[in-house]
Amino acid sequence: MFTAWRLDQTDQGFKAALGPCEDSELPDGDVTVAVEYSTLNYKDALALTNRGPVVRRWPMVPGIDGAGTVLESTHPDWHPGDRWLLNGWGVGETHWGCLSQRARLRADWLIPLPKAFTARQAMALGTAGYTAALCVLALERQGVSPSQGSVLVTGASGGVGSVAVALLAEAGWTVAASTGKLQEEAYLRALGASEIIDRNTLSSPGKPLQKERWAAVVDTVGSHTLANACAQTCWGGVVAACGLAGGMDFPTTVAPFILRGITLAGIDSVMQPRAARTQAWQRLSERLDGSMLDRITQEVPLDQAAAAAQTLLDGRVRGRIVVKI
Repeated sequence: MFTAWRLDQTDQGFKAALGPCEDSELPDGDVTVAVEYSTLNYKDALALTNRGPVVRRWPMVPGIDGAGTVLESTHPDWHPGDRWLLNGWGVGETHWGCLSQRARLRADWLIPLPKAFTARQAMALGTAGYTAALCVLALERQGVSPSQGSVLVTGASGGVGSVAVALLAEAGWTVAASTGKLQEEAYLRALGASEIIDRNTLSSPGKPLQKERWAAVVDTVGSHTLANACAQTCWGGVVAACGLAGGMDFPTTVAPFILRGITLAGIDSVMQPRAARTQAWQRLSERLDGSMLDRITQEVPLDQAAAAAQTLLDGRVRGRIVVKI
């Protein structure tokens, strides 16, 4: 028996409860693991509060990220005692997730926990940090570099944005951080931002082409913010789009793409192959230190995950929330 958050949808409505589960209830998989830490992403918060259509199978244990130790395995690549890390793959949506003391997962979904990180540090990054690394790697693959100008990060005080600011600053970029929390200026400058921009300057409808400002962009917001970021990107620049905090729409024209030759690179973190995941986590382990992770992280116990999820959706969280299982 183990303890987990269980989400269910019945004739009486939605229910989220922390309670005991039997091992026999665990779904199919070839690796059974002990979860030491998970984290709260925006998607987890939506699932725990039923504020968005995240869960597609009931009942469900939420938690799209996890890290810990292998207990049992029928797969040759994994053995009891091995240290593992998981991001995405539909876990917490269609397959029981990691806001739980125990999980049963597919071996192909796991990668080894980087030696540079503890389970807690890995979850201080979680899908948000891993997504930020994917964005930075995408910019590099498209050939943009700090010598070409500044980089804009939108939603900079959030989880993806915070890590993106730190990674880009470490790589030598001059980083402009867009945020709706101007009181977090000191926090963002400590991560490496050189300029702080009020998100309101990007969140309203704008012209299809605007003054060229950015050699590159990491956008976590979408909607008008993404459209304006594209309109302000310099000739030949690259925009990595990974989020929709401001909406799923993209109200722009083809002008930035055919008149300035910019590239819009979409970033999906859920279904990335193992090689891409390993590369992203290698970048994180090489470029970030524990002191930075401490600055962007707050920890809550498992029984406070639902309350923390509500705080996250209310916009009252900066950086990352790790959940100690």
